[in-house]
Amino acid sequence: MNTETHYSDVWIVIPAFNEAAVIGEVIADVRSVFDNVVCVDDGSTDGTGEIAWRAGAHRVRHPINLGQGAAIQTGVEYARKQPGAQVFVTFDADGQHRVKDAAKMVERLRAGDVDVVIGTRFATHQGTRPPFVKRIVLQTAARLSRRGCRLGLTDTNNGLRVFNKKVADSLDITMTGMSHANEFIMLIDENRWRVVEEPVEVLYTEYSKSKGQPLLNGVNIIFDGFLRGRAPR
Repeated sequence: MNTETHYSDVWIVIPAFNEAAVIGEVIADVRSVFDNVVCVDDGSTDGTGEIAWRAGAHRVRHPINLGQGAAIQTGVEYARKQPGAQVFVTFDADGQHRVKDAAKMVERLRAGDVDVVIGTRFATHQGTRPPFVKRIVLQTAARLSRRGCRLGLTDTNNGLRVFNKKVADSLDITMTGMSHANEFIMLIDENRWRVVEEPVEVLYTEYSKSKGQPLLNGVNIIFDGFLRGRAPR
């Protein structure tokens, strides 16, 4: 196996909750490029973790559903302990993210002038655009994030992120749910991590669109941030 091609120092972190229908295919796709995958089974009841393990992922399980933020933190903690781990990628379990975008972002990080690369759906007009309501919510959330605006970010809630070991070793996500995305931006700002965006395409399949309620999630992200005193500033 060509270890350079398969990025032996890269770990893909996939938080998953009840994704049995697609998780095997997602992990097989990821492992066609990246050897090292850890799937955090966040209290699934449909066999997600077993399927992920059989597809070749390392498996870590939460006994109950704690939320995406908690699952990402658990996955990063697991990955950063692995020998040789230097680069970390957060990657959604529902098939929305493209492996070639993750690889492109890893190569951007390897240029050495940044600590974090975040995917953006809004930097170009190429590819599939988010559904209308979701697009409005995401763009509104980005504009409300003063930290995100200060950092020049257009897509503060994009789940496709790549970062180096310095970031991984210091990462401490405390917001367990979807509002972890705002907390991640806050940590970038407070720690003065160097960040850039990279244009990506998100694949909005019927399955992925059936998984969420974008308007409610968007309101919850903002409301949860204010409740915890860590809203975007």
